[in-house]
Amino acid sequence: MALDWDDLRVFLAVARAESLSRAGRMLKLDPATAGRRVARLEAALGTPLFAKSPTGYALTDAGQRLMAHAVRAEHAVEDAADDMAGQAAGITGQIRIGAPDGVANFLLPQVCRQIGQDNPGLELQIVALPRVFNLTRREADMVIAVSPPTAGRLTVQKIADYRLHMAAAQSYLDAHPPIRTLEDLREHRIVGYIQDMIFDPELDYLAEVGLSHVDLASNSVAVQMNLIRQGAGLGVIHDFALPFFPGMVRVLPEGLSLSRSFYLVRHADDRRLDRHNRFAQSLCDGIRAELPRLEAEA
Repeated sequence: MALDWDDLRVFLAVARAESLSRAGRMLKLDPATAGRRVARLEAALGTPLFAKSPTGYALTDAGQRLMAHAVRAEHAVEDAADDMAGQAAGITGQIRIGAPDGVANFLLPQVCRQIGQDNPGLELQIVALPRVFNLTRREADMVIAVSPPTAGRLTVQKIADYRLHMAAAQSYLDAHPPIRTLEDLREHRIVGYIQDMIFDPELDYLAEVGLSHVDLASNSVAVQMNLIRQGAGLGVIHDFALPFFPGMVRVLPEGLSLSRSFYLVRHADDRRLDRHNRFAQSLCDGIRAELPRLEAEA
């Protein structure tokens, strides 16, 4: 039985998005058209591929089996496009990167600008979300994480280590009692994460330095940094972000220094995609070059 690739492409999008409307937005189709494509595929195969409910579309057993074949077909199409374009044309097509908002705001723009200049046929998307990404649902093609995942069919590559320090606006420090020891921090207002929204234990910085209270909190690193810049208090921030905030300085830099790591996480099936491999190498190389440059300016 011959299957239409366009129908399989819609099937993959619905399976990953678990919704006709979200799949339609991904493919730039209206939901009704996406629904007709799925219905046509189900009629051709003689079996339902999704269990439909008010909460979305979930794969049936038959849909799960088709998913494996459809992913292989997707890879074959991408391989063919890569082969015909040739490496001389650079990396082409669309690649979506998921990342916590710290790296998405202060590292990826510079790195991706350079990769885009070197590969004009490449469409890059950066998804900045303060949570763990689901690669199985293809929310992104690859993800930068602060902890290596231990489950799922994933490949994990360490990119680099990075440093963090307590920081404050100089205006805040000028207006408040001096900070000479860690104990002095308890007398100051602290900016940090909303405790029950910390999605990775590696982000629980304040517990590591012995602080348990947060006076001003956000699930976003960018919001925390803007609070600190406004003189709202002190907080732990990335050294690589400090050059973007003139007037902010490190506090107790010798006595309070944290280290974390970035990891590149990909779906195991993507290892055979040449363009993904080349992009991953460019991404890691770019981050490894940009991190020390920014940290040296901190």
